[in-house]
Formats: sequence, C-alpha cells, structure tokens
Amino acid sequence: MFEYGKAICYSGYRRNQSPVNCTYPTYEQVVEDLQILVDLGFKYIRMYDPVEYARTTCQVIRDKGFDLKLMLGPGIQSEVNNPGCPWLKTNYSDAELAERAKWNDTRIEDLIKIANEFDDIINAVSIGNENTPSWGANNVPVERLISFADRLKANCKQPVTFNEGAFEWPVLTELAKHLDIICVHSYPLWYGNTVEEALDINKEWYKKIKEIYPDKPVIFSEIGWATDAVDFSQMKEGQPNEENQKKYYKDFWAWADSEKIISYMFEAFDEPWKGGDNPREAEKHWGIFDVDRKPKLVDLK
Repeated sequence: MFEYGKAICYSGYRRNQSPVNCTYPTYEQVVEDLQILVDLGFKYIRMYDPVEYARTTCQVIRDKGFDLKLMLGPGIQSEVNNPGCPWLKTNYSDAELAERAKWNDTRIEDLIKIANEFDDIINAVSIGNENTPSWGANNVPVERLISFADRLKANCKQPVTFNEGAFEWPVLTELAKHLDIICVHSYPLWYGNTVEEALDINKEWYKKIKEIYPDKPVIFSEIGWATDAVDFSQMKEGQPNEENQKKYYKDFWAWADSEKIISYMFEAFDEPWKGGDNPREAEKHWGIFDVDRKPKLVDLK
C-alpha cells in the first residue's frame, strides 16, 4: 500500500472539451493543471479512463519530473439493462449487450497496456467506477468485475482496486477477495446531510467498511462537496456552496490527517461537460477550482 499523502481526482476537461466526443486537454493544459496540484502538495491523482488523455498525463509527469502517482480506471460501460436507473432507461438487445461487454474487454486491455508502459507513475489500477448500485447507469455483473480483477492481477504489477459507493461495499464481499485495496465513495451531501453532520457520516462509513474488510487497506477514492446545484430532491437546499465546501474539507482533513486515511478529493476542477444544459447542475460544480482555474474558498495551504 502506498504511503499517506494528499490525493485528488483529476478530470480537467475545459470548456468545449468532453470525453464523450474525445476532445481532451492538450499537453500544455495538462502541464498547467498538474503544476497547480503539485504546488498545493498533492501526491496522488486519480483518473477514470485509459485513453489518450491519461497517457498524456503520465507523459507530463515523467517529462516534468512531478512527484505524482496516478490511480487509473478502465472507464467501462453497462453490460445489463438497469430499470432502477432514474435518469437513463435502456433496452439493449442481447446482441447489443454482448457488444458492450466486448468493448469493456478492450478497455481492460487498454488499461493493462498503459499501466505497464507507465508502471513508474501508475500506482494502482481499478476494475471500474460505480458499476454495481441499484441506481447505476453503467452496471456490470459482479462475475465480470471479478474476471477484470483477475486479468489485471495477472498482467499488471500494480495493486488492483474497485471504486464504489459506501452503500454497495457491504454486499461486495466476494468481489473484495480478488482486490488488493477497497476504494470507497462517500457523499453526505448526496445523502441529504448537512455540512455539520457530514464528518460523522464519513466516520461511520469508514468504520463499518473497515470492520467488514479488516485485512484490506480501505481508502476514500471520492469525497467531496458541490458548490452549486438546482435539483434538491436529494441534497438539502442551501447546502451546496463554497462556504460549506471549505468547512467540509477543513473538518474532513483534520480527521483524515490524524488517522492517515488516504482520501481523494472530488475533485480538482469544475467540469462543464457533465450533466445537461443547466449550468448550475451539481455535477458541474464539485471542483476546488472553477473551470477557468480560479480557486474557490477551500484552504489547502
């Protein structure tokens, strides 16, 4: 397991850039982003897809000699129709689902290639990201996730993990047997909690999951607080703002630092490409910097 240090999720898509149409940040933009993160003392970053953007990021780290290590995932898509997903109703045929599974196999192979090419920089590989919840849009059967873990273990030097929400981990005990690290996402804001309640919620989830997996390293691979939102069906109105984001991280880091729990902030920069057309959608506003790289109120010095 890697030693304790500051960690953050890095997905630096600027205006008019998006993974959906494969328009990625340039080499120079990645240099700018990583310099910001290095200057703030971050040691670990996390990215989601083994695409050209991740390769460019690894190359920048190598070229510039940045003291950064990267956790990288495969960016897989759904292999089942999930009627429980509230925002995406799919009805793929068996043939279409088979093609999607084949595409996922290719992504695992891409991850293996980049992990081996940059084994001095990539310090952990993941089999997926939030692929098992009842509400998920990218669900994949656990048996397939286990096969991904076994393939990565057989072909990569790095420890293998899975990035999943706190609510899902208690029922993933069979999958966990094939993993080296348990990576947890915890979002009290999405759970309807206030910023005053948030730290206790994170502590409870960490304790619970650590008790289930006492022999595995448990880390947070996403913890964050949005600074704007328009839909309050889950969040409490008045909670997503910069002042609360600052308090959330101040409280969280005082605890995580004392316990030496590696925790990836979600996230470095706002991402306008996410969600729909409303510029105030929460998905666009989790960064500690806005899309123009202007810092928010969070104090990281």
